[in-house]
This record gives sequence, C-alpha cells and structure tokens, in this order.
Amino acid sequence: MTAPETVLAFDFGLKRIGIAAGDSLTRSASPRPAALSGTQGPDWAVISREVRALAPARLIVGAPYNEDGSDGSMTVNARAFAAELERRFALPVHLVDERFSSLEATAALKDQRASGARRRRVQRADIDSAAAAVILGRWFAGEGQK
Repeated sequence: MTAPETVLAFDFGLKRIGIAAGDSLTRSASPRPAALSGTQGPDWAVISREVRALAPARLIVGAPYNEDGSDGSMTVNARAFAAELERRFALPVHLVDERFSSLEATAALKDQRASGARRRRVQRADIDSAAAAVILGRWFAGEGQK
C-alpha cells in the first residue's frame, strides 16, 4: 500500500481557475479559492501559494472535451496550462475528462443552498472550484490514472 498523498486539482478557464484539494486516503475533495485568469494568463502567485501550502504529490487538470469525446475549443489551453504546471512545479500532472463537471458542481451547490447547508449566494468562482472538486473526485475514482 502506498502512503497517502495530497492532490491538487484545477478547472482551467480563461477568467478563473477553480482549485480543489484532496487526499488519497479519504478520497475526498474540497474546493479552495479560485485563481483569476486573464489576458496575462493565470494568476501564478495564487496557484504557487496553494502548491506551497498544500505540498501536493501530484496535480490534476480538467480536460474540456466535447460531448462526443473529441477535443473542445479549450482543450489546447488546458493542456498548455497542465504543461506549465508540470514545468513550474516538477510534479506529475494528470488530465481528467471534465465534461459536465460545472453542471454537476452547480447542482450540488444549489442543493446545499436549498437545504440550508450553504448560506451565501453561489458565485461563479464557487462553481469553478466545486467543478475542480468534481474533477478530483473523478480522478480518485480512477479516471486519468496511469
């Protein structure tokens, strides 16, 4: 049996990058604050802070495929982001199919709000990081593992 690992996941977007953390022992994922992304690219300072603070053993990036499984318009950008993560942090990076992760995250957050488990309004950054948690959950379930 291997030692438990901390894992960090990202839901890449052109405006925001959702972030979630989890560990291989509990196989659970928790949203972290999202990082901004813009014309200058990702906010690497925020991402670096998360990596330093959590010291993950590996990184997971959602790959935005089309419904039929072909590459989506953002797939090239997500792969470039994954390559840059690997270059900057010298950690293994895995791609996981992120199809419908934002819809799944939105539904879960709305359910939490309706049940009273969540008090504040759901914002886009919340959805992005919840989507990263969905992506990480998929990786824990075996998707994208080599």
